[in-house]
Amino acid sequence: LDEDELQAWLKLAGVMLKLSPALDSQLQRDSDLTHFDYLCLAMLSETEGRTLPMSELAARTNASLSRLSHVVSKLEKRGWVARCPSPASRRVTLVRLTEEGWDVLVAAAPGHVETVRALVFDDLTPDDVAALHRIAGHIVERIEASRLKSIC
Repeated sequence: LDEDELQAWLKLAGVMLKLSPALDSQLQRDSDLTHFDYLCLAMLSETEGRTLPMSELAARTNASLSRLSHVVSKLEKRGWVARCPSPASRRVTLVRLTEEGWDVLVAAAPGHVETVRALVFDDLTPDDVAALHRIAGHIVERIEASRLKSIC
């Protein structure tokens, strides 16, 4: 890496290492959730019927099916999600956000949004936000393309 790339990489590595624990800390303290728990509930809340196939929820949360299965089991025990077979295919398991899970998400959202805003967006200009969107999207696309190449 040249000097500019190295400095940018170190800043990005710092974000990756510090942001997730900061979000986890706030959500644990205020809502007894991890950031990944919150993300699962949020992704379900944004869909028709608050229901997704496990594979689609895994894709939307950037998680492996095994990690997602573990977390969904934990959320299911708390009564926040329910699993059921898909009527379209017995091989597909659906995950549905329950009313109790919806209530937990609604209660957690304001504190989480306030933390995200304070840590990420408060001092950014609209141009900065657009650049962040473009750059993060590019990085995620590269990672996904690399993962697909390794599977094939």
